[in-house]
Amino acid sequence: MPNGHIIVADDDAAIRTVLNQALSRAGYEVRSTGNCATLWRWVAEGAGDLVITDVVMPDENVFDLLPRIKRVRPELPIIVMSAQNTFMTAIRASERGAYEYLPKPFDLKELIAIVGRALSRPRGTAPTGTDPGNEDIPLVGRSPAMQEIYRALARLMPTDLTVMITGESGTGKELVARALHDYGRRRTGPFVPVNMAAIPRDLIESELFGHEKGAFTGALSRSAGRFEQAEGGTLFLDEIGDMPMEAQTRLLRVLQQGEYTTVGGRVPIKTNVRIIAATNKDLRVSIQQGIFREDLFFRLNVVPLRLPALRERSEDVPDLIRHFFILVEREGLSRKQLDGEAMERLKRYRWPGNVRELENLVRRLAALYPQETITGPVIEAELDTLPLAQNQPSGATGTRKAGGEAETLSGAVERHLAEYFGGYRDTLPPPGLYHRILREIEGPLIGAALAATRGNQIRAAELLGVNRNTLRKKVRDLDLQVFRNAR
Repeated sequence: MPNGHIIVADDDAAIRTVLNQALSRAGYEVRSTGNCATLWRWVAEGAGDLVITDVVMPDENVFDLLPRIKRVRPELPIIVMSAQNTFMTAIRASERGAYEYLPKPFDLKELIAIVGRALSRPRGTAPTGTDPGNEDIPLVGRSPAMQEIYRALARLMPTDLTVMITGESGTGKELVARALHDYGRRRTGPFVPVNMAAIPRDLIESELFGHEKGAFTGALSRSAGRFEQAEGGTLFLDEIGDMPMEAQTRLLRVLQQGEYTTVGGRVPIKTNVRIIAATNKDLRVSIQQGIFREDLFFRLNVVPLRLPALRERSEDVPDLIRHFFILVEREGLSRKQLDGEAMERLKRYRWPGNVRELENLVRRLAALYPQETITGPVIEAELDTLPLAQNQPSGATGTRKAGGEAETLSGAVERHLAEYFGGYRDTLPPPGLYHRILREIEGPLIGAALAATRGNQIRAAELLGVNRNTLRKKVRDLDLQVFRNAR
């Protein structure tokens, strides 16, 4: 007996053949078509236990057909495939009730596993979303790393689950949080971002929870906090690792009991807010250091979402550049494009500032250069204006002198000191120079060792030739971020 009857719809005959063979070997009965008209007729007649379909078909876009299918057969699971591979494709698939979205090309084993899960799930009406009608794409990239992010976001849109977004500075953590809000069930409510690192530590509790008149010196009237401002919407807590312990305790109560009290207040206030947190730190290290509550971490880390660094998805650089050029053109600047050499140079660059650094560069190019096509030498000149420590393509080592030959570390330090003392021609530098220079060298050296050993401090200590306890003290004193997979 077959495991189920599957309808495959794709205008590519080769894909239909491959899917037919793979699904048949897995024990399913398969029928396939290359157009939406036949797909609709079969579904309306009651055929099929599951549909696998491409988005763009010769006679109709499947996204226009899905609402009709869900009206007549709301329980029918539909797996949507697409070579467009954008954030909006994943979101539209979710909004129109698709069971799953798969970017092309996909792994056949993964598809078979998804089919099995879909056919074995309890029967029930699949939820459908409301199309917000926003054509602007908040997230850009077609790399496998970004496809995983899109699929995760599409699954999270219909929920109110607490999300913890991690990633380096400039990777777009607030953009992801806004996308979760703008395309989720709370889109009609407010989105309130709060950066913990930008608020004085002694004011964070008042900022988040509000305060009553007379609660402290200067509290001349009652003030609403961010929780009250975000009621019915989303509160985005950026740089959550910088939240002081007292505020962490208050936040934990909100997550546990759904209520809080204002500073100076006594009456608990019920709250209806979705919380999304973000950090560029490894909070597990902060827990070990005793500066972040472990119970709060587990409450916030219900759904962990790690954003890849731009160097991990360099194939997305061209799409991002085109996207940013469109944005600056809308702002009144002239249209620009890059030649092949310029694009390849930017794809090789490591982007320590991530997407934010790339956007800043694109804005400079649009504002400062009159030519329509930006060439490789222009890009080289722009990158040469960045700090030497950052001006390295993937795989590069060392720095370069003006003549092109490799520069030794001692030579670079000597030149740096000459420039440093040159800034104090009439006076001596401030005291403490030895320790200041030593700290500047130790930080990158220990950071490189930790990165090379994937955060293993025992191996890093052996690599550096220092005692492990010495290394741990240096990491703490220099406030270094330990690699996220530290053991």
